[in-house]
Amino acid sequence: MEQFETVTVETDLLICGGGMAACGAAVEASYWAKQHGLKVTLVDKAAMDRSGAVAMGLSAINQYVDLNSGNNTLKDYCDYVRNDLMGITREDLVTNIARHVDSTVHLFEKWGLPIWKDTEGNYVHEGRWQLMINGESYKIIVAEAAKNALAEAGGEYYERVFITHPLVEDNKCVGAVGFSVRENKFYVFKAKATLVAMGGAVHVFKPRSTGEGFGRSWYPPFNSGASAFFTIYGGAEMTCQEVRFIPVRFKDAYGPVGAWFLLFKSLATSAHGGNYMKENADELAKWEPYGHVKPSPANIRNWLMMLDVMDGKGPIYMQTADAIKKIADEAPDEKAAARKLKELEAEAWEDFLDMTISQAILWAATNVEPDKKPSEIMACDPYFIGSHSGASGAWVSGPEDLQNDDTKSEYFWGYANMTTVEGMFAAGDASGASSHKFSSGSHTEGRIAAKAALAYVVDHNDAPTVDGAKVEALKDEVLKPLATFEQFKGATTDPDINPNYIRPKQFMYRLQKIMDEYSGGVSAQFKTNDMLLEKGLELLTFLKEDATSLAAENLHELMRCWEDVHRMYQAEAHMRSILFREETRWPGYYFRADKPTLDNDNWLAFCNCVYHKDTGEWEMKKRPVKYLTV
Repeated sequence: MEQFETVTVETDLLICGGGMAACGAAVEASYWAKQHGLKVTLVDKAAMDRSGAVAMGLSAINQYVDLNSGNNTLKDYCDYVRNDLMGITREDLVTNIARHVDSTVHLFEKWGLPIWKDTEGNYVHEGRWQLMINGESYKIIVAEAAKNALAEAGGEYYERVFITHPLVEDNKCVGAVGFSVRENKFYVFKAKATLVAMGGAVHVFKPRSTGEGFGRSWYPPFNSGASAFFTIYGGAEMTCQEVRFIPVRFKDAYGPVGAWFLLFKSLATSAHGGNYMKENADELAKWEPYGHVKPSPANIRNWLMMLDVMDGKGPIYMQTADAIKKIADEAPDEKAAARKLKELEAEAWEDFLDMTISQAILWAATNVEPDKKPSEIMACDPYFIGSHSGASGAWVSGPEDLQNDDTKSEYFWGYANMTTVEGMFAAGDASGASSHKFSSGSHTEGRIAAKAALAYVVDHNDAPTVDGAKVEALKDEVLKPLATFEQFKGATTDPDINPNYIRPKQFMYRLQKIMDEYSGGVSAQFKTNDMLLEKGLELLTFLKEDATSLAAENLHELMRCWEDVHRMYQAEAHMRSILFREETRWPGYYFRADKPTLDNDNWLAFCNCVYHKDTGEWEMKKRPVKYLTV
């Protein structure tokens, strides 16, 4: 195996990630770092311009509270988020983001993001909380602002460096280690505070798109659970690990449906034309007090659709032609109707071209004209995120000023967005129990966490103590797959088939098979039970043993090996948390067939967990749900 140079970087604040939350952190941290003479360093596995969940672009900003208009209040938004997650939410975190997110959106517009305006100059809302944008270059615009801020503050930006492990000494995070995916360099980042913002996880479960379509997913396939692993392995308390998110999207290319439901007011129906939201409405009574709230929780909408699928009424169709015709028919005359029809068709295609070009290609390849025929939709494979309608992530401190006497003892321990590991902060998909922040809220939370992290640095400005022996041991562990492949590659004629190691793709397939079959994946119609979960955990134990035999032929495969390990820890946290929560709270995301009902008396609580890496044991615990008056 070739030698690797060890590169040591010392900084005050280390930002891990390059997505929306990390960009927000870079902008805010750079401002405060200049005031205090501090150094900020950002490390991204990819390149910031096209990194993270907004990499391809976006057709809408999904969180804009619009406080200045007086149409909405913080309580309105908090109620919406709480109801959508069936009562399980940290209102202090949700409110903290909501009260700042509008200013973030205004920054986006200032930086050059085109936001749709009506004839009176007002933002065009897709729904109550959503704004329409021309967002193909959304991430590029936000990344440019982040890079400019870092440069002005004398900060550093490393791209194509994959963070693998946290550095933790006596329950204090003192940095991170990783490697370049382009050069033979092993990086040691020593930091007084570390902000985790490396996204959520996809491909933990077997995706719907396989074979020639493998790699297609709703959530970016390169987001592989680095945030979850970093916080879990570092000993941070985690929350909502049972809450996976399953969005409904156009089939096979995962195109967005939000504009069709919210802007075009389209209906989704069974193949027989039945409106499953009405025909299955009796099901809503089983999920009170959330079954009849408005809007209906996303998982409930999923569940009513899945009932039709399980009854053999598929495919499920988005009735695009009916929606377009209805809007066009409202025009005053035939000429205006034709003009409106053309405008609507252009908007339909633009919705895809802004964020999911593959869906436009698929429509074109299959002769789909949205004004003439419906298009198939489906429930995607499960994803782990803390930013959309999911809530998995680290358990973090809320802001002090939003606590009351009832919440402060549970939700506040010194610095906003700090995990239970001192000096380790989390934002975006890395922080849990604060869903519905989306892209704008993730950027906002990055700003909040960065400001708090620098306040922590100012208060704890001693140089971090890093154990050199531990670093060397981590270097050997991180690079071991390269050494394993080099040592044993000649033992067989086909390097993919070898009794001495497992290649990363094979490892990922095994993980996905376990999760799909035992933890309620697409082939199981998202259903599981305690015995399936226990069997899955047994098989996951064998997989974890085989992780020590992962082999990598090159730097790219080395990255794939560690992505697999990161996904594996996310998978175990998920299975243990589903098993721990003895109820079904989110039908449409997962359904426990042995515990098929919602149990508010016993389970209106957070399911949290802590991994103790020295023993390999998981500690499961409940945390209370407490509400604020905002």
